[in-house]
Amino acid sequence: MSHMTGSFLGAIISTLSFVINIYAWILIARVFMSWINPDPGNPVVQFIYRITEPVLEPFRRFIPPIAGIDFSPIVVFILIRFLENLLLGSLRVY
Repeated sequence: MSHMTGSFLGAIISTLSFVINIYAWILIARVFMSWINPDPGNPVVQFIYRITEPVLEPFRRFIPPIAGIDFSPIVVFILIRFLENLLLGSLRVY
């Protein structure tokens, strides 16, 4: 592998890792928001809901709340980390 290809692949790996980590933090923020019930009119709150709901909603269909606790964010968080390891691990091979 040439130096140029290695640098490009390294940049892709770094970027993917960064995006995945940012999304994971946004998901954590969503969990905290569910505990404090923030103002739904707040633009930051709306952004977090808009970016997380399309991912969480399909999991809620299969994972019902237990004792009022929504476990879908935990499942999504674990899945994100698994996919990150799988994807980034396979890219590092090259």
